[in-house]
Amino acid sequence: MLKSLDRPDDQVLLDLFKRIKTIAVVGLSADPQRDSHMVAAYLQRAGYAIIPVNPKESSILGESCHPDLESIPQPVDLVDVFRQPRFVPGIAEQAVAIKAKALWLQLGVRHDQAARMARQAGLLVVQNLCLKVEHARLLGRLA
Repeated sequence: MLKSLDRPDDQVLLDLFKRIKTIAVVGLSADPQRDSHMVAAYLQRAGYAIIPVNPKESSILGESCHPDLESIPQPVDLVDVFRQPRFVPGIAEQAVAIKAKALWLQLGVRHDQAARMARQAGLLVVQNLCLKVEHARLLGRLA
C-alpha cells in the first residue's frame, strides 16, 4: 500500500531495499563532500553495486562511469537521481528503457509528469526523499 505517490509505505521500501542489488547513480559527483558522493559511498558500504552515471568522469568510488543509463552494460535495479528536475523526464525514459525496477528522485528533486510515466511503465517511483536516510532509517544504520 502507498502512503502517497511520493513516499511508498515502509514495507514497500524495505522490500525494495532487500531485492535490489545494483544502483545507477545519475549525477554522482567525484567530490567526496557532495551529497551524491556520500549517499553512493554509504550504499556501496551497505553492499550494493554502484554504477556512476557522469559523462565528465572516468571513475568514481572505484567504479567506471557511464555517460547515461543506456550505456550501462549490465542490468540496473534502481536509478537514483541527483539532477535538476528539468533533466528527470529523459532520465525516467531511460530508466524505463533499461527495465529498471525503481526510480528514486533524491531530496529536492521531483517531476510529477515523469514520475507518472515511470509508474505507468511499472517502476516504483519515489520523489523528494533521500535514499540514504530512508535506507538507514528502515535498516537501523542511521548512526
